Amino acid sequence: MSSAAAAGDMSPTASAVLAAIPAWWAARAETVGLSGKWRDVTFAIDAEPPFSMSALPALEEEWGPLSGEEVGQAYVNALAPDVRSRHGRHYTPIDLAGHLWEQTRRALGVTSAVARPLPGLVRDPACGGAALLLPALREHLRATTNLNPRMVLAGLPALIEGIDNDPIAVWVANTVLAAEMLPLLAQIPDDHRRPLPALCRPGDGLAVPQTPAQVVLMNPPYGRVKLSDAERERFADVIYGHANLYGIFMAAGEDQLTDSGVLATLVPTSFLAGRYFSPLRERLSTSIRLQEVAFVEKRSGVFTTVLQETCLAVFTRKTVRRTSITGLRDGESVNIAKVPTPRGSLPWLLPRRTDLAAIAAAASQMPMNLASAGWKVSTGPLVWNRRVKDLNPSHGTPVIWSADFDGGVLHTDARRGPMRHMTLRDDRDRKTMTLSDPAILVQRTSSPEQQRRLTTVHLRSEDLEGLGGSVVVENHVNVIRPSAETPKLSMELLNRLLSTKTLDAVARCISGSVALSAFELSALPLPNQDTLAAWEELDDDALSSAVTMAYRAGDPA
Repeated sequence: MSSAAAAGDMSPTASAVLAAIPAWWAARAETVGLSGKWRDVTFAIDAEPPFSMSALPALEEEWGPLSGEEVGQAYVNALAPDVRSRHGRHYTPIDLAGHLWEQTRRALGVTSAVARPLPGLVRDPACGGAALLLPALREHLRATTNLNPRMVLAGLPALIEGIDNDPIAVWVANTVLAAEMLPLLAQIPDDHRRPLPALCRPGDGLAVPQTPAQVVLMNPPYGRVKLSDAERERFADVIYGHANLYGIFMAAGEDQLTDSGVLATLVPTSFLAGRYFSPLRERLSTSIRLQEVAFVEKRSGVFTTVLQETCLAVFTRKTVRRTSITGLRDGESVNIAKVPTPRGSLPWLLPRRTDLAAIAAAASQMPMNLASAGWKVSTGPLVWNRRVKDLNPSHGTPVIWSADFDGGVLHTDARRGPMRHMTLRDDRDRKTMTLSDPAILVQRTSSPEQQRRLTTVHLRSEDLEGLGGSVVVENHVNVIRPSAETPKLSMELLNRLLSTKTLDAVARCISGSVALSAFELSALPLPNQDTLAAWEELDDDALSSAVTMAYRAGDPA
């Protein structure tokens, strides 16, 4: 798996952060009345720093008032950008860490705001600076204030465990967790005090642990990873094509749970719908159930340097029939809906807004989808920057770009004038690159300001004739063609359906981003064949009303 971020990877800023931690610790210790050797972080915690303190630069900034989260965040954010990118490291924002713990408490059956002792081991297999473990530790310490402090401290290693392959991050995590224990240490007579326990350790968070966990919390690393043969065999049931680290961590986290355990994750939303995550969805919905999902409505700024759709997804071993969906907006949680708990490998339909709740619920009960109705979806074969020498203004086969039907009507976008035609090299090129039959074209990506996510055009025979008989389609366009001799609805009806507001809303329940892949489009739910047949002769207004009714009330199978 990914290698650890070694001390040599540290930027001068990261070194400065580490240099400030001893002073921060001393200030925290003094606040609770500790003095002498207990002000020395290297003595007070049963964890040796994996670097030389004397080699660190001096720091003038006063760090005493910072919280543990802020210290951990400062270290991760201070790493060089290429190190963060290479290892997929992104610190968890404080508000999201707190919200994920609240979701976890509900999954554990805790509905009261009163602090409860931890019911079992809480593990973070990619702990970084321990942001996700801090809320759990704090609740446990609040719930055990009347107990013997020595017993409470002695019991913590069996209740909190962090693992990370960056030994420096582990030391930072141990420091910020131990700082929460300082008030307990101050209650113990000096001659009975022992160094505070180290709750995190360097290691591989994907390794099979000896002890199962009641809760596995994670904000796992992201990005494609090359697996060894043994690793690919171990995770074969959750891999399709390339492996993404966060999906592997989710599968390994489920493996680590007790029979009544909870998996709580802060992950990209791509696992909910993407083709590469189909086996993972099958696995997760077979062995555990999605109890809650909270969509983070702010797309940028959640993680440093990362632009992605993010969610907080909590799974449980318990029987769950309906999944609670919320939106997180400016630190506030907004209830969206409760929908039937998603199952299986196809994209999970989950509404991102309250007005989409009824549509998502009805669509999830539809008996067919685009693929089973006899239609195949592919992505346009032209990746323009790979064939730029073959593109020109006027000679060769016409190219259709996504911008050529952004208003739902086929036209020629002037911005693509210099690359309006493509020179085909040989017969193989003609076979793989050209489209010579009628089809429906769908924009694969749209801009955030566009009102629709499903923007289509019906490429008819007469359109093809006017373009010389065939076209080349660029890869920001999805192409829908029949996969059977007699599809269960006509191409004309399909294009009209895709143009309705209702089907656009359904697409938003499949993908929360501005992109809609060929796989996701293939999973678009459709009603039964009798209903489709009855829609063939309706005019546009009547069709729109019928579709709205079917996707709100649910179509009978």
